[in-house]
Amino acid sequence: MEEITLTGQSISAFREFLVENEKARATVEKYVQEAEQLRLALCGAPVTKAGVLAYRERLQQQYRALTVNNKLSAVNAYLRFCGAEHCEVKLLKVQRRAFREEQRDLTESEYRRLLSIAKGRKNQRLYHVMLTICATGIRVSELRFITAEALRAGRTEIRLKGKCRTVLLPQELAERLRRYARAQDIQEGPLFRTRTGRPLDRSNIWHEMKTLCREAGVMPEKVFPHNLRHLFAKCFYEQEKDLAHLADLLGHSSIETTRIYVAVSARAHEQILEKMRLIV
Repeated sequence: MEEITLTGQSISAFREFLVENEKARATVEKYVQEAEQLRLALCGAPVTKAGVLAYRERLQQQYRALTVNNKLSAVNAYLRFCGAEHCEVKLLKVQRRAFREEQRDLTESEYRRLLSIAKGRKNQRLYHVMLTICATGIRVSELRFITAEALRAGRTEIRLKGKCRTVLLPQELAERLRRYARAQDIQEGPLFRTRTGRPLDRSNIWHEMKTLCREAGVMPEKVFPHNLRHLFAKCFYEQEKDLAHLADLLGHSSIETTRIYVAVSARAHEQILEKMRLIV
């Protein structure tokens, strides 16, 4: 079998391949980053199954299993692209947890405190961004589909990763966004933009949200855009115990992914065990 050496040129070609296959920008950057890490780990040696297995072992010593699997998914995609399918490695077997740790969960009261601080600022963009994500459950990468045209329609069509779904904009949210659009003189295109007119990205919003933590009295580990989506999922599921419907709203291909969003907290799990009264 012909030896294959991973190169910077192959990584550039891998990036082009991902873009041509309409992968999300964040996915492209993540996969390219993981491919580069593998290339550096091999130090110019030809790629072998033993070498990739050793790399997996090293990752296990540094990261949690789920993180390792995310990295390996990108690595395997890169190996397939390079024609080194024989070097792919299996992902770690991870049993789904019956409960979630609440240390990183954003509570409803914490969310309201963050909103209150953001609303008090002169620049109202962050306030409306947080309000939009938490009221609709969209991904931060999907904010660019919240446009002036969508406001007029009362809904938006989100098209990502070859999939399309319709997201309704609650009336109260739509009205607030209309007022924001009028104040910013936005008559067409995305509502949330940088000073240069480009749609906001994850890093812009992440950094802005972190500035709210101290004043709102919320732990910084809890404050990131995706936690707003988790809060939407948790609140929706409390109102309507329909996992399949929630999966559709969130744009999940698998209900198993949605289960992670609505798993009970560790404390709630403990209370269930205590009610069983099996310790006598």
